[in-house]
Amino acid sequence: MPVDEGTRSYDAVIVGGGHNGLVAAAYLARAGRSVLVLERLGHTGGAAVSTRPFAGVDARLSRYSYLVSLLPRKIVRDLGLRFQVRGRTVSSYTPTERGGRATGLLVGGGERRTREAFARLTGGEREYAAWQRFYGMTGRVAERVFPTLTEPLPGRDELRRRIDDDTAWRTLFEEPIGAAVEENFTDDLVRGVVLTDALIGTFADAHDPTLAQNRCFLYHVIGGGTGAWDVPVGGMGALTDALAAAARTAGAVIATGHEAVRIDTDGRTAEVTYRTADGEGVAAARHVLVNASPQELAALLGDPPPEPAEGAQLKVNMLLTRLPRLRDDAVDPREAFAGTFHIAEGYRELATAHAQAAAGELPAAPPSEIYCHSLTDPTILGPGLAGRGYQTLTLFGLHTPARLFARGNDAVREELLKATLAQLDAHLAEPLADCLAIDADGRPCIEAKTPLDLERDLRLPGGNIFHRALSWPYAQEGTGRWGVETGHPGVLLCGAGAVRGGGVSGVPGHNAAMAVLEA
Repeated sequence: MPVDEGTRSYDAVIVGGGHNGLVAAAYLARAGRSVLVLERLGHTGGAAVSTRPFAGVDARLSRYSYLVSLLPRKIVRDLGLRFQVRGRTVSSYTPTERGGRATGLLVGGGERRTREAFARLTGGEREYAAWQRFYGMTGRVAERVFPTLTEPLPGRDELRRRIDDDTAWRTLFEEPIGAAVEENFTDDLVRGVVLTDALIGTFADAHDPTLAQNRCFLYHVIGGGTGAWDVPVGGMGALTDALAAAARTAGAVIATGHEAVRIDTDGRTAEVTYRTADGEGVAAARHVLVNASPQELAALLGDPPPEPAEGAQLKVNMLLTRLPRLRDDAVDPREAFAGTFHIAEGYRELATAHAQAAAGELPAAPPSEIYCHSLTDPTILGPGLAGRGYQTLTLFGLHTPARLFARGNDAVREELLKATLAQLDAHLAEPLADCLAIDADGRPCIEAKTPLDLERDLRLPGGNIFHRALSWPYAQEGTGRWGVETGHPGVLLCGAGAVRGGGVSGVPGHNAAMAVLEA
């Protein structure tokens, strides 16, 4: 929708129509504020979109972000969103080989089955008991921390008092998470499964002194107050479509194909210069909310840029004619792929992959994890595909920092994809390639995205899915009351790079809107 040339001044101009910008727009418009959203692309949604990536194939995949945990139900209720998620009955399956025999660890399907799976793998009760204690602790932390994400930032001491557990505080906030993993668990595979939540999109070792891995782990275990990761019904685009509808219904103007190129502010009001296919325009506002990276915010304001960010993941989307059979015939593929299917993610394997990548080499055994959206939510497949048993697979690779692709993105992407799928094939009773669907052009239905692809397509700095390193969810010097404030009064950062940003949460959008309404 084009900007109404007769209306050039707004209460709020929002730069970027991703999910956080749309959350902010909906809240502000519902509060009676005049709102303009400027989106560079021809559609809203940012990284939270559903697309048909394969020619002539009726399958809508969550192309970039793909699971929901950090989105507060409060936002869904407040905005009256028609959006649902479904839980996964299986948390994870991790295949391995023990004593020359294909086996694995299935977590889910009820307490009895999980206990038996631990005993089958480890030969005793110890690891399961440790698992229960450890995740009982993170569950209690989640109950106390998650509600604070949509409140003004608590101080560090205040958050520690709310958690009210010195061991949990030390484990998650003070010591490298590797210390707790090694203290609580003895089995290498179990240790690796626990550690993976600390490494999603985060290039770090278990004992990294910066605690970047701890911050990543924290956000992955507090979602919804439970740590559960749910499947968005209809794909991730269903969320952003619902948000856009809520914003428009409330009166917000959403202008796609409008790229913000400059923000000028005197501390009281601001002007946003934007570019379209027809030329340039200017929109004035009392508040400007930037749903983009901190680097993009600095560029728009003419400020010095922050430290460079770097992504570290491989995202692969696939469509299969059927799920592949497993070498571990004790597990049904429909269960194994319904949760998170861990590949080459033993504790030592993760450490080796990190060391190789840190030395500038592709990991010899690339770690990754897979899940099948269509097992939980078949609505993303056309009736013809669903009826014939087609399934989607989403793969997320770890420890592949953007620097590794500098010598040639296309060639390295293919090399890494081949090595990653070889690790999966090692646990299958048939090659994955035999199960891949073919598109209308005769090509296998598989696409891979590196950090450099995400930087190019979505303007994510360095391909970092969080825009920058995740932050602790408490106030520090310069963070402001809501964690969205900048050095310019009236200009707020409502993207994933805000404090308590990262993931599909809507939290920065909510908090930026609250900051505006308070003002």
